[in-house]
Amino acid sequence: MNESPEFAVQATGLVKSFGDFRAVDGIDLEVRRGEVFGVLGPNGAGKTTTLSMLATLLPIDAGQASIFGIDVASNAHQVRQLVGVTGQYASVDENLTAAENLYLFGLLLGLTKARARSVTDELLTRFALEEAATRQIRHFSGGMRRRLDLAASLISQPPLIFLDEPTTGLDPRTRGQMWDTIRELVASGSTILLTTQYLDEADQLADRIAVIDRGRKVAEGTPEQLKTSVGNSTLHLRLEDRDETGRAAQVVERVLHERPVLTPESGGLNIALPDANRAADVLIALREAGLSIATAAVQQPTLDEVFLALTGHHSSNETEEVA
Repeated sequence: MNESPEFAVQATGLVKSFGDFRAVDGIDLEVRRGEVFGVLGPNGAGKTTTLSMLATLLPIDAGQASIFGIDVASNAHQVRQLVGVTGQYASVDENLTAAENLYLFGLLLGLTKARARSVTDELLTRFALEEAATRQIRHFSGGMRRRLDLAASLISQPPLIFLDEPTTGLDPRTRGQMWDTIRELVASGSTILLTTQYLDEADQLADRIAVIDRGRKVAEGTPEQLKTSVGNSTLHLRLEDRDETGRAAQVVERVLHERPVLTPESGGLNIALPDANRAADVLIALREAGLSIATAAVQQPTLDEVFLALTGHHSSNETEEVA
């Protein structure tokens, strides 16, 4: 693996197995300094396992990985000094207050008592937790816990931050606040590797995205590149008679030589268009076939359509995530 100062993370052929189950199967990643890199996939795809290997939390079975040019397997202690990790579940002590948690983490990371107090105050202010500083964590909302957990990962001011599904379980308003916080971290010079199963989150935050499914990387690119890979536009149709969905798909395939994505329960078809002007050809062909359309709209493809085209299933498929 040729290491480059341009990259915060370089990984080649990462493999992790649990018994006979291969959770990560030869994944390559390159994360540039100063970007948000999204790892997108459903539960069980191998996102958390991949991140855990990069963060030295799990040993690498095969392949290589480096953080800022430092080998993960042979220099784990150095790597840990360069990364902050926020997992899916808060790592804070519920019996302590927010201030006590951050202060304790500071001491464990080797800060002096004075510096630990100073950093605690800075982070409580930065994450709008000053009023809750003396409240036990057990009384925090989900959003406050996530903000505190993220604050704890920043005590050592690491240049690389791993965020493992940071907004899972949060309401839309709190998710938006977390997104703003992540953008502020990048603006201040941090590099972020973000795992998520939320398509809108990857679309909103990530400069580049790796789509993984069943332990393998199936695509990589910017959100726009991934969307364009399934067509420049998508024609969304809903038929008057949902039982005619299959026949409509045959008409579309004859016109465009591509099979559309069907949602037969609603009489819907999502049709990738090489050119938005081809929508007219499809509509005319459906009319000539005697098929009545209830609604029609041409839009840019969504990441959900990208994921479906790449994997054959939607991103929300739920299986148990390993590690």
